[in-house]
Amino acid sequence: MPSAGLNPPPAVTDPGDRTMHSSQRVICNPLDLAYRYQDIRASGSRSVHREAADPSVVLYRGRFYMFVSMSAGFWHSADLLRWEYRATSKLPALDYAPDVREVDGALYISASRKRDNCPFFRSVDPLADDFVEVTPGTFPFWDPNLFQDDDGAVYLYWGCDNDTPLYGARLSDTFERIGEPVPLIRADVPHHGWEQVGEDHVTTPTRPDQEQLLARLEGKPYIEGAWMTKHQDTYYLQYAAPATQLNTYADGYYTAPSPLGPFEYSLDSPFSSKPGGFITGAGHGSTFQDRHGNWWHASTMRISVNDDFERRVGIFPAGFDQDGVLFCNQNFADYPFVVPDGPFDPWTPPPWMLLSYKAQATASSAAPGHAPASAVDEDIRTWWAAGSREPGASLTIDLGVTKTVHAVQVNLADHELGAVAPPVPEGADWNTHIWRGIFPRHQPAETLVEVSQDGRRWTVLRDNRETDVDAPHAFIVLDAPLRARYIRVTGGRMPFDGVFAVSGVRVFGTGDDAPPRPVRARAHRVDGRTARIEWDATSGATGYNVRYGRHPEKLYHSWLGYERTSLDLRSLNADAEYWVAVDAFGEGGIASGEPVRVKRPDVS
Repeated sequence: MPSAGLNPPPAVTDPGDRTMHSSQRVICNPLDLAYRYQDIRASGSRSVHREAADPSVVLYRGRFYMFVSMSAGFWHSADLLRWEYRATSKLPALDYAPDVREVDGALYISASRKRDNCPFFRSVDPLADDFVEVTPGTFPFWDPNLFQDDDGAVYLYWGCDNDTPLYGARLSDTFERIGEPVPLIRADVPHHGWEQVGEDHVTTPTRPDQEQLLARLEGKPYIEGAWMTKHQDTYYLQYAAPATQLNTYADGYYTAPSPLGPFEYSLDSPFSSKPGGFITGAGHGSTFQDRHGNWWHASTMRISVNDDFERRVGIFPAGFDQDGVLFCNQNFADYPFVVPDGPFDPWTPPPWMLLSYKAQATASSAAPGHAPASAVDEDIRTWWAAGSREPGASLTIDLGVTKTVHAVQVNLADHELGAVAPPVPEGADWNTHIWRGIFPRHQPAETLVEVSQDGRRWTVLRDNRETDVDAPHAFIVLDAPLRARYIRVTGGRMPFDGVFAVSGVRVFGTGDDAPPRPVRARAHRVDGRTARIEWDATSGATGYNVRYGRHPEKLYHSWLGYERTSLDLRSLNADAEYWVAVDAFGEGGIASGEPVRVKRPDVS
């Protein structure tokens, strides 16, 4: 079984040791899926962009199946590394948050309809598209999660609102509700700091694009995305908050001795949280095991630029410690990580570090407001866009000096596609204000990725200009490391013949410098839900990863940032004591910080 011990300090493995990570078993979030294009029209405007969210993952008959919102199908994988899309017309494509769970040896799928009864579908061979509706449903629900207990009893959990609680009920053999719904959990913002709405949990708008959202929420978080896991006779009811459009979207949990409670809040919430880094957000997910007994958590990651629901999927190592605490390792959660073919330590650090942060970037052309530097600023919400739709536009990254490159991730962006994409063939009114449809065909982008030591002689890493591979977040792992200074990405034909646009060319490997010197955190409680964390800058550091938790050896939460020496941590639980450590990191590795207690105002 995998380790379920305490959270060790991060360290960097030797990238030269190829026995530690086969080049074929390393991936990087966000997952490189063939995310489906949406056509959304509201109030005279139109957005065409990729979307996938609310991942529900199960291991069924030796294969992983993942159902996500707005996909008109599902993905499957034998190893969590390579995912293949499979379309189906037998499931309702426009019902959000599809849930899949195994019940009595078959897969059962349901999804969300707030006003109409929600049907249930059954499959024993999803790859044969054998989905059959077993019942049209007897009541409406949103964000469902089906769960079968060890005694065969089946329960449903649901809810998605910033006013009502999450509910649970036992279901009959015909999937009818037995008795009245049981209210299980509600928001508790005065005590749960991470449930506060707002970017960085700041409840007033920090940017113009947040004003409308925060006004709509009225300070109240959405409590949604239920997922039930049973571990050693304890029931873990997981839920998401405060809103999917925020960097603070996360998953917390309650526990109970029985499926319908009473439930007790875990002060170790949120267990899944990724508010910093290249792509943020880690809420509304699913917790599952692989065939080796390793635990994983899949969740929703936020872009939310073209549309609120422009999102991606991430997968993270997870587990339960010896005290039954549910955790995710989200240190460097958008850096490469190893998916081992056997039991493993979920706290294994990244094999390689980022080499491309704020490297010099040049391009053949650039659209106004989308300069080449936007491709190396470690923010998926900004991007370089070519100045025209003509094929052949290129973006070149100069690392400054020759470095050892192990992998390159190329993240594409959807730039003003609503103006050039044809109308989607069919769709529906999603509510009274929004019409939406899903494009029936994939729209792969043609790209050429090359590296060079001198900017004159180039080595091809990947060329999919003559293929139909749809790889919007291509992660290219080299069979053997290369010394390189320049990385060039050239675009061919783009989706809908649109503009070549890149939100991140991210180069991973090993720098020639030593890791930065360690730093020591200074931390004090500002109020019940907030701590002020400060540290001194150290040479050689690209950024800092703040780890925190309720025990100095259980710093299960983290918040990664670049070029900063302080953090107002507003995600704390008011009734808990905390410890914190700040790890400095750079191209040469990670320098672990020593845990310090977060001081209370009345403690010297």
